[in-house]
Amino acid sequence: MCRVLAYIGPEISIESLLLGPDNSLVNQSLDPELHPLLQLAGWGFGAWSEHLLKPEEPLLYRRPMAAFYDDNAKGIIPSLQSSTLLAHVRAASYDSVTVIADENCHPFSFKKTPWIIAQNGALPGWKVLQRELLPRCKNEYLEQMRGTTDTEFLYVLLLSLIENDSDDGIQSAFEDMLDVILQSMKKHDLVALTKLKIALVRPDRIIGINYGLGHNGETEMAADWRELRKSGPGTDDHALSMLLEPMYLLTGCNFQEHKDSYRVDMCPDDEATSAIFASEPLTEEADDWLNIEFGEIVFLEKKDGRVSKQVRKLNL
Repeated sequence: MCRVLAYIGPEISIESLLLGPDNSLVNQSLDPELHPLLQLAGWGFGAWSEHLLKPEEPLLYRRPMAAFYDDNAKGIIPSLQSSTLLAHVRAASYDSVTVIADENCHPFSFKKTPWIIAQNGALPGWKVLQRELLPRCKNEYLEQMRGTTDTEFLYVLLLSLIENDSDDGIQSAFEDMLDVILQSMKKHDLVALTKLKIALVRPDRIIGINYGLGHNGETEMAADWRELRKSGPGTDDHALSMLLEPMYLLTGCNFQEHKDSYRVDMCPDDEATSAIFASEPLTEEADDWLNIEFGEIVFLEKKDGRVSKQVRKLNL
């Protein structure tokens, strides 16, 4: 299971987001409490800061190795700070067909769009599904593909479906994307469990989504993911539990004052100054985290020093 972490708020040290906490994103790749396997297939982050020479563009860092082996991290990251960040640790199957390369590490960032993307998920059969999906993809994004991952192709498809950058426009694109994927799966008899837990990020905005398809193409399922998880790795129920598990959101203020921790001071929603969207709760105070349930999308935006939050059900 990949790991995703997105942050918006005051400019803070990237070290405090990725290296400092005991359960930092880098440490999660070495000691994944909520997953049976190590994440060895690479990692990376994209960050914006007003202190960069090109503040309108993301600083992109990606390396095709286990994050805890990255000898550059402790030399580079402590010198950086950010007000918007998207980080990812890549998990991949342990076999020789997996391509470990810079081009396959998240997040993905293209020219001609302010959005970058990372996900914890998989689109099975995506190479065959391209037969139906490529006509929906715009050349300006297709020609920028460099890797061999389903996430980069989903990025192309999603960008091609976005008609405008409003919350409604982005939600409509996500809904359209899942619909065209399902129709293509049915046409080619490739319907399978599809997990799409995505963070789409641009300066001062995070859009987090938790959706996908069940084993038979279902978009609505009533099941307790905790009970399904008990079936153990390798079972259909365990795979379904990974799909139905929430994503997690923490909002609050004074994040920068809690050194080497993901803690914030809790406050009313209209007073929040920072937000973290993540694959799992990152503090012991798990009740402070809001669950973004399967079938939901969350919109986060920072304006005038405050972070607004809106959670919606997807029309699937």
